[in-house]
Amino acid sequence: MKKLLLTTITIAALAIGLVATATAESKGKTITLSGKGCCAKCCLKESETCQNVLTVEKDGKKTKYYIVQNDVSKSFHSQICETVKNITVTATCKKVGDKLELTPEKIEAAK
Repeated sequence: MKKLLLTTITIAALAIGLVATATAESKGKTITLSGKGCCAKCCLKESETCQNVLTVEKDGKKTKYYIVQNDVSKSFHSQICETVKNITVTATCKKVGDKLELTPEKIEAAK
C-alpha cells in the first residue's frame, strides 16, 4: 500500500513539474542580446527569403538567433539587409526545431 501511494505521489509531482515548465516556456522571458546583425538571404546565403539574424559570440562560440518576421523586424531590416551591423535586440526566445528564434520587441543599432 505504501509503495502504491509513493508511486502515485511521484507521478503526480512529475506531472506538475512538466506543466510548470511548459507554462514558463510558453510565457517567454524577455531578454536583451547584442551581436552582429545581418540578413539570412543576402549575407549568410542560408535562406531563399530575407530574414534578420543575430549572431552572438560568447567564449569563442557563435550562436545564431533567427529573428521572427513582425513589424519590428521588418522596419529594421533595411539597415542590415546587405551589410553586417552591430545590433541590440530585446525579445523573447524559443527553440524551434534546431534553430533559436527571437520574437523582437525592439531592435536598434548598437552604440
